Amino acid sequence: MHAVDILEIVGAITILIAFTASQTGRLATKTRSYQLLNLVGSAVLAAIALVQASWGFLLLEGTWAVVSLFGLIAVLRRKPEPTLQH
Repeated sequence: MHAVDILEIVGAITILIAFTASQTGRLATKTRSYQLLNLVGSAVLAAIALVQASWGFLLLEGTWAVVSLFGLIAVLRRKPEPTLQH
């Protein structure tokens, strides 16, 4: 197994962790954690696809990374909800 194979597996697992956590109700999709997991995983896979000239995979993962980046920016810009003090 080569280093690229390991990176590819880590990228895929990162996305799958976010997806599984979301589907099981353990992680909301509009959180920094969810968006960051998707961004990191898809960016790694997009970079590998670019190096390997795998254009369909690059389209998929590149788009996933861009959408995740915009999602992360939206989450970071969101105003925190006021907390109630007693």
